[in-house]
Amino acid sequence: MVERIAVTLPGRSYGIDIGPGLLAEAGARLQPHLARDRVFIVTETHVAARHLTALMAGLGRAGIAAEVLTLDPGEASKSWAVLGQTVDWLLEQRAERADIVLAFGGGVIGDLAGFAAAILRRGVGFVQVPTTLLAQVDSAVGGKTGINARHGKNLIGAFHQPVHVLADIDMLATLPRRDFLSGYAEVVKYGLLGDAAFFEWLEAKGPALADGDVALRTRAVAKCCAMKAAIVARDEREAGERALLNLGHTFGHALEAATGYSERLLHGEGVAIGCALAFELSQRLGLCAQEAPSRVRAHLADMGMPRDLTEIRGALPDAKGLLGLMGQDKKVVDGRIAFILARGIGDAFVARDVDPAAVRQLLEAALAAAEPA
Repeated sequence: MVERIAVTLPGRSYGIDIGPGLLAEAGARLQPHLARDRVFIVTETHVAARHLTALMAGLGRAGIAAEVLTLDPGEASKSWAVLGQTVDWLLEQRAERADIVLAFGGGVIGDLAGFAAAILRRGVGFVQVPTTLLAQVDSAVGGKTGINARHGKNLIGAFHQPVHVLADIDMLATLPRRDFLSGYAEVVKYGLLGDAAFFEWLEAKGPALADGDVALRTRAVAKCCAMKAAIVARDEREAGERALLNLGHTFGHALEAATGYSERLLHGEGVAIGCALAFELSQRLGLCAQEAPSRVRAHLADMGMPRDLTEIRGALPDAKGLLGLMGQDKKVVDGRIAFILARGIGDAFVARDVDPAAVRQLLEAALAAAEPA
């Protein structure tokens, strides 16, 4: 069973196909978007080893040829140097404005290849074929592309919508459990920010979903994509409501920067801890009852996911240092950090008037708990 979600934007609408076995149908599903039977695939070594043969076979069934650039995996590839390498390769391959760049990987490859497509010849089309849960439910949808700077994550980029998204649920079966759960943090985020019933469903179905139930995985990905598609249609460039999708990210991005964008902390692990901190801050500010952060932490615990700073290996900056990293967030306006807070499960909102002293006290308490006795 394949789910189809539409992202409706003036002149830039596209579909998201979600279900098992879609790599085998890639050629047939993508051919309507091609001016000629040739695509330019940007991928990374781990994904190429596991899935590239299947993708090439799926394209070949429709008579589509492909050139392939294989990059190193990891956040380090979201850099000026690798962006330049990617654009130079596309030019060497004589990619034309009417051609399609195919991003085949997780969030790093999607962001990087999408940005390359956005700036190549002032904009060429691209297709997202996300291979991780995190990318399928979040980064592959909505047109945010970019690279990191030494000042912070995703500070350089462009809004550039894909022409199609192909989310093959079968690829999730090859993910290490840690990577799958990192993506699951983004799934939880959708329930927390705008759908209490979905969060309740995850509390009941999350363990089976993580253990490999394809139907549950398809339903969860489709639900998240539908929620994001609706928000993006109303606020493509994050002028307001779309900022809700950053629940947990203000804290999470600071923690990623503090750990050097390394294996110490995966993106979704930072988001999970960030969601727990965002709900704890909301409770401290009197916005929600203690039940809300307690439920968030309980579900993360049930899923075997991190929720405390104590679970991050190695040293962290002090509270002042973490606040400084938050100050580099791309959502800062007039020097004020935007936080996504909540009145309860499924009821999040954007707050730009949070007292930094309250955030500092929260971080000091969390860091104190992380110190050895």
